[in-house]
Amino acid sequence: MDEKIAVIDLGTNTFHLLIASLGNGKSTMLQREKQAVKIGVGGINKGVITEAGIQRAVACLHLFKKKLDEWKVSRVQAFGTSALRNAANGKEVIEKIKSETGIEVKLISGDQEAEYIYYGVRSAMDLGTEKSLIVDIGGGSVEFIIGDRREIFWKQSFEIGAQRLLELYHKHDPITAEEINQLNRHFEKFLGSLRVAIEEHNPATLAGSSGTFDTLSEIYCNKQGIPIEREEGETPLTIPGFYEIYKELLSKNRAERMLIPGMIEMRVDMIIVGSCLVNYLLQKYAFKNIRVSTYSLKEGVLATLS
Repeated sequence: MDEKIAVIDLGTNTFHLLIASLGNGKSTMLQREKQAVKIGVGGINKGVITEAGIQRAVACLHLFKKKLDEWKVSRVQAFGTSALRNAANGKEVIEKIKSETGIEVKLISGDQEAEYIYYGVRSAMDLGTEKSLIVDIGGGSVEFIIGDRREIFWKQSFEIGAQRLLELYHKHDPITAEEINQLNRHFEKFLGSLRVAIEEHNPATLAGSSGTFDTLSEIYCNKQGIPIEREEGETPLTIPGFYEIYKELLSKNRAERMLIPGMIEMRVDMIIVGSCLVNYLLQKYAFKNIRVSTYSLKEGVLATLS
């Protein structure tokens, strides 16, 4: 009989649940859930999870626990990422989650997170034999991986996630030119080792993983009249398409951004700083194209189990 397993990604902004059945070396997706828990809000740059953030986390995991019980899941893999691993009270939060919901959360390093993301993206789409720079923009950290369909050549996690950037630099809405300059200086300061890796490996494609990239792709599909296939592993986006969306996003405030077809409330705040990072990468490096994987960490974990 197939085994039902669940993977939970306790991200800084979003908690994700993936339930799948495993059997005969194959996995079948049964259910996906995501909740904007925002455990990083108000504490991410102070190295703490606020009491309100803890309450939202526990409430979300109570909901996830109901799903686990409904599906009679026999094995749960739950992972804490940037906000939890860097919080002074991270272990207390994990203990509270365990005592209140029975879900055991494992903290993983940025390096392990990057590896899982690679496996997730690789299972979503054929990376081919040319190297790609895989980018996963989380709320707390951003993972960069250079790889092809066979292997990882370089990977690193940087604590420059969108919630951190939002609280540090996005003070006006719409964002100001000076705030964008400050963001670019921040990227230049912290991404030196990425620059060295790109010069060494020369990746041709920028492959975005989930999150910000999902929303950019959804907006692009709406603009182009392309049907959105939500169960696909890869969804459309082009470099010119990104630049058009980026220009529009910068000119709008939150309420105006919410009116853009394809925008969702979960992303409306962080989409600006996330898009500024994408723009920085496209401006600085000569990528031939951009791709979007709807798979990320949780699918990567599943790929290692199946």
